[in-house]
Amino acid sequence: MKKKVIISWSSGKDSTLTLIRLLNNPKYEVVALYTTHVANEVPFQVTPISVVQMQAELAGLPLIMIELPTVFPANNEYQSLVVTGLKECGIEFEAVAFGDMFCNGIVEYRKSYIEEAGWECVFPLVGQSSYDLANEIISCGIKTILVTTDGTQLSNYFCGKEYTKELLIELPEKVDPCGEDGEFHTLVIQAPCFKGAIKLFDLKIDEQERFTHLRYSASILQK
Repeated sequence: MKKKVIISWSSGKDSTLTLIRLLNNPKYEVVALYTTHVANEVPFQVTPISVVQMQAELAGLPLIMIELPTVFPANNEYQSLVVTGLKECGIEFEAVAFGDMFCNGIVEYRKSYIEEAGWECVFPLVGQSSYDLANEIISCGIKTILVTTDGTQLSNYFCGKEYTKELLIELPEKVDPCGEDGEFHTLVIQAPCFKGAIKLFDLKIDEQERFTHLRYSASILQK
């Protein structure tokens, strides 16, 4: 029997690749996505919740929304909110999947509260080469845009650009090709697991002291 899994959803490329991997894995049945947000935006990507809802609709999956008081709440508060939100979602599941890539302690951290709550922790991408994953993301048809750049690590020139093989070549050598050190964050607008695409319009670059964000309006384009 397939194990029912909920995927942690950031709106970006890593969680989308995680979704595709698990949809193709005979051991799992994806039953929902969950996202954490502050006010009406997903932190880091600053993706409007309305756009995350569009992604869930295109993926044909329910979206569990868990509100955080701040971008960086205390660990115990964050964990409690996530666990409570999942327990109260009304969806039957046995596992929670994450799109983390690096073996930097994140696996142990996730397990410390997910497994304690009685669920399996699933990491389809952990430990794999960033270069291989970046090329898989592009080759499998995930279309994604850089919507946040960290000016301490990457020029805001890249904010708003599509994530392509040409962009990977253009990235500075010190920048991880998947942005796993926080150099950039992405928004997925089209993917093989979507029944359509998201159109962005009214694009504006929002330069702040450290981070630069792409601001936009969005609508669904059905297939």
